[in-house]
Amino acid sequence: MFFTVLTIFPEMFDPFWSHGIIRRALEAKKIEASAVNIREFAEDRHQVTDDRPFGGGSGMVMKPEPLAAAIRATSQTMQGAKAVLLTPQGRIFDQQMARELASYEGLILICGRYEGVDERICHDLIDYEISIGDYVLTGGELAAMVLMDAVTRLIPGALGGEDAAEKDSFSDGLLEHAHYTRPRIFEAQAVPEVLLSGHHQEIENWRLESSVMRTLLKRPDLLQNKDLTPQESQILKKWRQA
Repeated sequence: MFFTVLTIFPEMFDPFWSHGIIRRALEAKKIEASAVNIREFAEDRHQVTDDRPFGGGSGMVMKPEPLAAAIRATSQTMQGAKAVLLTPQGRIFDQQMARELASYEGLILICGRYEGVDERICHDLIDYEISIGDYVLTGGELAAMVLMDAVTRLIPGALGGEDAAEKDSFSDGLLEHAHYTRPRIFEAQAVPEVLLSGHHQEIENWRLESSVMRTLLKRPDLLQNKDLTPQESQILKKWRQA
């Protein structure tokens, strides 16, 4: 998987790529990543990438010429890549979409700024319009980082274990089970005894029950559209009768 970010602030990404799972994935060549400065595709000597909106109004709009040139130039060198515009108007990003994006050879992530990009960019040059939530950021850079982090976790080997990502929250429509570590007792709260038993099947049963109940208590909306397994249904039935 290769990522290319189109942005007017490429220096924002160096620290992001230098830490944690992203850094290890780059070192292991599980992913490749680079940032392209959109200003380099502006034809004027001041490298202007924004202008006033037609019809008036506050703020500025990203000009179509340098952005289109940047997308086309990057697409030529990244055959098979999908162009993604990070925008509040896009489809909400979730784990299912992360899996979908992880199936492609590469992603070109376009970071909007100001009031947004010229609408004509979206007609023929964009494959996905994606939002990371119903709120507005100053630019698409942080959203691009969120997307890259989520997608990288799904690249085989990026987490160090082939099935590690499949145990994360949302991987099966549920929140992940509760976690505990040393000490065994913290402020009068003890670790559940089953986790100390060494009985693997009982531990797995406890983890599934923990996962279902955490989802019910914290994100009941996730259960509304989930096809529950017989075991998950039995867990919910037991707790509702308690």
